[in-house]
Amino acid sequence: MSFQARGLNPESFEPLFTLSDGELAAAGARRVFADEVDAYPCRISLTRVDLGSELLLVNHTHQPTPTSPYRASGPIFVSRATEAGAYRDELPPILRNRLVSLRAYDAAAFIVDAEVGENGEVERLIARFFADPAVSHVDAHFAKRGCFGARFMRD
Repeated sequence: MSFQARGLNPESFEPLFTLSDGELAAAGARRVFADEVDAYPCRISLTRVDLGSELLLVNHTHQPTPTSPYRASGPIFVSRATEAGAYRDELPPILRNRLVSLRAYDAAAFIVDAEVGENGEVERLIARFFADPAVSHVDAHFAKRGCFGARFMRD
């Protein structure tokens, strides 16, 4: 089963980069600079940013359906990336070599299935989830901290 992952729209976050640190704090966000290699996953590009890169740590509603008890938001990092990353039938770089929690949702945003996996196992789990016609999308979360990583849709 073919699937795709696309990063978040950069235009949604662009105005936040013009805010002062105080304005960001008042909005519940924070400016950070990558101080460790391979540790800051941008949800726009779906890549890990280079050392020294500027990012914003913001709260993002990744499961917005108001009638679902699984409605959810949480912290994500976004960089000044100008294009959303797009990946077909492969894991985006931010999810590679990571333990990932996968949650398969139906059209009403109710969980149909869930698993934890890493590396090639993740692609197989996504394909297995999409073999079920009830599955609308699959959300990937970083298993250790629980942060939203990316959404997979049918291709």
